[in-house]
Order: sequence, then structure tokens, then C-alpha cells
Amino acid sequence: MDRRHFISELGRMATASSAALAAMAGTAAGQAESAEAMPTIALGSRRITRLVAGSNPLLGYSYLGPHVDREMKEYYTPERTVEFLLDCERAGINAHQFSYTPKGDSPGIIAKVRERGSKMNFFCLARNPDEVRPAIEAVDPFAMVHHGGVTDSRFAEGKSELVHDFVKAVHDGGLLAGVSAHNPDCIKRIADEGWEVDFFMTCFYFLTRKTSAKPGETVPEPDLLHVGHYPFYRNDPTVMTAVIRQVKQPCLGFKILGAGRKCADQNMVREAFRFAFENIKPTDGVIVGMFPKYFDEVGANTGYARDLGGGEANGKT
Repeated sequence: MDRRHFISELGRMATASSAALAAMAGTAAGQAESAEAMPTIALGSRRITRLVAGSNPLLGYSYLGPHVDREMKEYYTPERTVEFLLDCERAGINAHQFSYTPKGDSPGIIAKVRERGSKMNFFCLARNPDEVRPAIEAVDPFAMVHHGGVTDSRFAEGKSELVHDFVKAVHDGGLLAGVSAHNPDCIKRIADEGWEVDFFMTCFYFLTRKTSAKPGETVPEPDLLHVGHYPFYRNDPTVMTAVIRQVKQPCLGFKILGAGRKCADQNMVREAFRFAFENIKPTDGVIVGMFPKYFDEVGANTGYARDLGGGEANGKT
């Protein structure tokens, strides 16, 4: 290459490099703006986005039957799960709720996400006090929450003290302690008894209605789409959100989309987000599982959270 062409090529490469750097800077600025625009709430000393990425699809729990379960499990390889969480963070979501099990994949996945520079806030569900210390050592979450289905069954069996023991163990470990439940009466009772709970996870649907029924109590048939053994009742979100507004602690509502039953189109999805944010406290948030194989659910859901979840402080609640 002669000198003239060499200098010309250097100029072209410099221009291309400048354009690439400008594009990268613009992307970073856009991501920062996106993250800043997301409404947030306080959990202890942390500020997390009002939209939290849930874990059920990552684990293959669709609540729509075994075929969808299998598709989710096949889609969410460990590598794709890492990319999904990073995509959530780039879109502005800064918190992820996962489930801790001693032999699960979560510790390795979260380690890889952090190795990529993520600042995501991680908190987990668990079932027993003896899981608290191993979870802290393996994953270092900022909070742990007693598993909702287990909460409901232990209250129904008269063993609520086991749930309370879990809360105490989490606090002894220096973390924020939460309790999840599908049964709104569990939330009310904990609040009435003054447990030292930092926040609640509150299911919009009372999926454990049959196992929580008192002896002789008749359980009506569900009036939303009934797939498998999961009953979805139309009025359940109204009942649970009334409880959410009564308790002083922050609440994270989950299954706001009825585990896919309110996802026939994006108007229906947006309406579910609108109902959730209009019926919970400004200090509350929502946890939503996402399966972006066929549609950019992350982009759509963060858009709904920004548009509808701003609360009383112009997106800075």
C-alpha cells in the first residue's frame, strides 16, 4: 500500500473508531437514562426498581402445563439466563428474585452475572432456617424471603412458628427478612401479630386455596382459565391488593399477569400493570417473570413500569 492510500486508510479507520466509540457512549448514556427513569422503592437501605425480574420461567415453572414448562427449561440454559439478567439490567431493572436450593444453578449463574460487571440486587426465596447461612455464603443476597407455598401450608397446619423462626434466622444473618404468601390471611395475621418482617411478597392469586381451607370449608370452582391444578379466581387480585394497602411494610406483588392468563395481547398486559400499580402503595413493587423467546417482554414490561409505576414523585418514589 502506497503512502497516500495508507494515510487514507488510517483516516477511514479513525473515523470508524470514532463512530463506534460515539455509538458505545450513546448506548451507555441511553442505558443510564433508561435505568434512571425507572421508578424505584426502598427495601431497607436499598433502592430497587418497582419492576423486579422474577425467576419462575428461568426454572421452568409456567403454571400452564408440562409442555410450556419444558419449553422454558430448554430455552433458559445457564448461558441464556446470564444474558437475560444482563438484558434486564440494561433495560433498567436492577433487582432479581431467585429461589435458593443447595444443589441449584443460581449460585453459579449469579457469579457469572457479577463477573460481567452487574450491579443487580439479588434476593431469594428459601424454606428453612438452616438454608440461610449456606445461601449467604453461596450467593450473598441482600434479603431472603420465606417461600410462599410453604408459608401457606405451615399456617394451615398450625406451624406458623416455623415461618417466624426463618425470619429470625435471616435477621441473625444480617439480611432483610421477608415472607411470601398466596393466602392474604397469612399476610394479615403476620401484620396483626407485629412480626419483625421487612417486606412481603404477595401473590395476586390465592393458588393454595384448597390446601389452606379449614375443615368442612367448601372451595368454589375457579372462574379464570383453569389449567392443571392451579385455581385462578377473578376477584383474588382485588382481595390481595386490599391487604397490601393495609400493611405498613413494602410489598412485592407477583403473578400480576395470572401466570400468562392475562397475556392474550399487549393491551391486556398493560391493563394488568395498570391495575397493579393503581392498587398497591407507592412504596410497593411487582415481580414479573419473563420469557422473551418470541417477543421482547423485557422491553415491553419496563415500558409499562415507567409509564404506569411512577407513583407520586414523578418516577422517583
